[in-house]
Amino acid sequence: MTSSVSHRRRRWIFAGALAGLIVIASSRSAVEGPSVRNFDKVAHFSVYGLLATLVLRALISARAFWAIVIVSAFGVSDELHQYFTPGRSMEFMDWVADTLGATLAVGLYTYWAWYRKLLEAPLWGRRNSDPADNSAQRP
Repeated sequence: MTSSVSHRRRRWIFAGALAGLIVIASSRSAVEGPSVRNFDKVAHFSVYGLLATLVLRALISARAFWAIVIVSAFGVSDELHQYFTPGRSMEFMDWVADTLGATLAVGLYTYWAWYRKLLEAPLWGRRNSDPADNSAQRP
């Protein structure tokens, strides 16, 4: 197996893991969160935005449209799943928040190079090679 194929599969693992966590959370009768009005919409928007970014990165050819469609369809299936979960309900506005979060995240990732570069930078082993900039040097 070539390293590029292995790298693509690893990217799908992250997207699949987040999707799995969403399904697990949806299976609970109640999900804890702050008692702020419409906080669940913010949570939907944010989590599905992250999921859309992971799906876009995992697609073989980065197709923004398909990442949004896949995540939006997953949002519909999640809402249907919640309909059959005791103590939960299916809400159209949750799906709207899912799709809007996915659309914004994919748009940022696709069209804003600074954001994309930030997300693609490795977390470990980063060292600034410019000695004039001491802010990134570790003690």
